[in-house]
Parts: sequence; structure tokens; C-alpha cells
Amino acid sequence: MAVTTLKRKLKRKRQAQNTRTLKIKQLNAKPVIKNVDVEEIKKEFAKK
Repeated sequence: MAVTTLKRKLKRKRQAQNTRTLKIKQLNAKPVIKNVDVEEIKKEFAKK
């Protein structure tokens, strides 16, 4: 008995796996926290 590989099905499976891992990575990714000077912003509002 010869074993045949279902290439299309395998391709679809791999694509689903890759999209799943990408989604998880995007959800876990944290945005870059920039240093914000709160006091400076308060001064700007006080001027207006």
C-alpha cells in the first residue's frame, strides 16, 4: 500500500497554523511606551 500526501490539504493546514500564530503574536505585542512629560503637557493647557 502506497501512501499519498494530500498537498492541498497540508497547505491549507499550514496556512491556518501560520495565521493563528500571527494573531497570537499581534495580541501579545506591546506598543512602544514613549517618555511623556506630563508636567509639560499641563503647562500647555494652562497657557490656553
